Amino acid sequence: MDRVLPAVEAICAHWPERTVFTRFIPPAAAEKAGGTWRLYWRKWQEMTLEAKGAGMIGLLPALGRFAPPARVVDKRVYSPWLDPALDGILRGMGADTLIVTGGETDVCVLATALGAIDRGYRLVMVADALCSSSDRTHDDLMELYLHRFSVQIETAGAEEVLAAWGRA
Repeated sequence: MDRVLPAVEAICAHWPERTVFTRFIPPAAAEKAGGTWRLYWRKWQEMTLEAKGAGMIGLLPALGRFAPPARVVDKRVYSPWLDPALDGILRGMGADTLIVTGGETDVCVLATALGAIDRGYRLVMVADALCSSSDRTHDDLMELYLHRFSVQIETAGAEEVLAAWGRA
C-alpha cells in the first residue's frame, strides 16, 4: 500500500465529496464468524479484532483525512455489494462510472469489480493505485481485468484519470 498510496490520495483529493471508502471489518473472534468465514478467521486469528484491537479498522491516516466528506461503507465480507448501502450511495450521487483504487487487487477489489459490472457501472481500475499482498496474483488479476473483462473494465493510470478530470 505504501507504493500506491500517493496515487490513491491524488484520486481521493480530486473529489473527496464523491469518494466512498469500503472498509473490511473482521469479526471480534473467529468463532463469531459463520460458515467458511469461521475457518478463514481461525487461520488468520491474528487479524481478528480481539487480536488486533478496534484501532486496526480505521482508514489509513492519509485517507482518513478525506472522511468526511468522503463516505465509509463497512463490510464483513469481500464484496461491498451484499449490503445495499454502497449501491444506494452511488445511485444517490447519480454515479454511472466508478474509479477503483485500493487493495487487495485479487480479493476485495475483484469482488468490488464483479459487483459493479453486474450492476452496469462503467468501471475504471486505476492501475498504479491498486495493490495486493501478493505481487503474483496482483499481476494475474490485472491481466484478467485487461483481457477477460476488456469490454467491462477500463484501466488507466492516476495521472491519466486526473488529466481526464482536468487536474493532472
